[in-house]
Amino acid sequence: MVLRIGNASGFYGDRFDAVREMLTGGGPEGAIDVLTGDYLAELTMLILGRDQLKDPASGYAKTFLRQMEEGLGLAHDRGIRIVTNAGGLNPAGLADALRVLAAKLGLPTRVAHVEGDRLPAVDGALAANAYLGGAGIAACLAAGADVVVTGRVTDAALVTGPAQWHFGWGPEEYDRLAGAVVAGHVLECGTQATGGNYAFFREHDPALFRRPGFPLAELHEDGSAVITKHPGSGGLVDVGTVTAQLLYETAGARYAGPDVTARLDSIRLTQEGPDRVRIDGVRGEAPPPTLKVGLSRLGGFRNEVVFVLTGLDIEEKAALVRGQVEDALAGGRPREVRWELVRTDRADADTEETASALLRLVVRDPAPEAVGRALTGAAIELALASYPGFHVTAPPGKGAPYGVFESVHVPAADVPHTAVLPDGTRVSVPVPQGTRDLEPVPEPVLPEPLPPGPTRRVPLGRIVGARSGDKGGDANVGVWVRTEEEWRWLAHALTVERVRELLPEAADLAITRHVLPRLRALNFTFAGILGEGVASQARFDPQAKALGEWLRSRTTDIPEGLL
Repeated sequence: MVLRIGNASGFYGDRFDAVREMLTGGGPEGAIDVLTGDYLAELTMLILGRDQLKDPASGYAKTFLRQMEEGLGLAHDRGIRIVTNAGGLNPAGLADALRVLAAKLGLPTRVAHVEGDRLPAVDGALAANAYLGGAGIAACLAAGADVVVTGRVTDAALVTGPAQWHFGWGPEEYDRLAGAVVAGHVLECGTQATGGNYAFFREHDPALFRRPGFPLAELHEDGSAVITKHPGSGGLVDVGTVTAQLLYETAGARYAGPDVTARLDSIRLTQEGPDRVRIDGVRGEAPPPTLKVGLSRLGGFRNEVVFVLTGLDIEEKAALVRGQVEDALAGGRPREVRWELVRTDRADADTEETASALLRLVVRDPAPEAVGRALTGAAIELALASYPGFHVTAPPGKGAPYGVFESVHVPAADVPHTAVLPDGTRVSVPVPQGTRDLEPVPEPVLPEPLPPGPTRRVPLGRIVGARSGDKGGDANVGVWVRTEEEWRWLAHALTVERVRELLPEAADLAITRHVLPRLRALNFTFAGILGEGVASQARFDPQAKALGEWLRSRTTDIPEGLL
């Protein structure tokens, strides 16, 4: 008995046609049973919160509602259930809108939703949302729902919920639940599991990656799964693409969630065939007694100006304009002023653009006026009075609000997890009775190091893959290799101290290394590298999406036998 779950969205703004592709792909023998869509991220919650300030009836992902104008009929004709967190801050509102749409289309679609994740805002937060598990989704499906809408659940809950319903798993079948969590984590970011953002894309036909298909998981009753995609769709599913996604936005061996704590160090991956990777061996433990709560709030106002410096004397031009702007701001300096000179220029360049560097000024302040006219006037009034060749990439605006994300934990029993069934019945979802506090796993035994031999200084990425991402103000970089010989080298060579040397920007941060031998992987977490989170835009790469690629580009001594 196999449950086929497909994904059609990894974020709010993902490929619009993916819903149709997943509902109609696969043919009679390969059709999916459940379609999921992940629309929420830390930044999205802030965006939806701002939407709701303007219109209390909003607060959900409107894109999903537009996709359902066609999707509801396709799903009804094929008997496919739909589960999505597109409800955002207002799952009841989206559920009502879907009922109106279904009636307009003449469809008997039964809609249910899950609520209780939204908690009373604290400390001036725009929104406070607990990350719920899949039990509420399972209750809605068991009551006959064709579409289940949630607010903030864990991304993996979109898979654990249908799995609990379909297989009838109890809350303490931890290994099975952990297997579903791992499959859900692979699916949650859509095409990142099928070759999107893949470190080793150059090793394959470029045509594969032009339009990757979305992933699906064939879940089995024992918790194992096969990750694949619809036949004929683009992209690639291999051990590498699945490993990359398993390392995305994770940390240590214990991956905690409201349903179960999955042991990432127990995962076994096997290439079962073309575009088919089996996941098995996953072990699970009781979930922690608390739930993560994401707090989104407005942090103040920001503005930026990017000065273009062309040709000769780049450093001197930057110093001149910086001094002029600092003088102009002296009477009302914003709380935070940051300058960064980006040397994109080349000597004797054959185009003006490649002869130019960028000087970026970012300001932040609690008051909008401090980053508005005070900054734009200071910058633009210099147009005829500064360095030769003065111009900016775009006229500075009046400034915009920015957000701050942080997370706290609350007792699971304090969160009113509720399933609202298709007939309106409200069912309280019980809290797991068995819990276990999180603690680090013992350091695993490392493999025997390679014997000494000749080395060559080359980019780390010649043999090492990476994927990186954000978690609030922290970031993670997961790195992996593909052979045992490479693992024998990586496990000993890439220490925290070596990472500090390779990434000087993180030299003063707290960095933690997690070892995952079965995946031949190391996962590094960088505390505070993203300031107050993606919405605060404190860093050039505010979500740390390319932090791993920067690491791969750094040169180090690699044994010649591995090259």
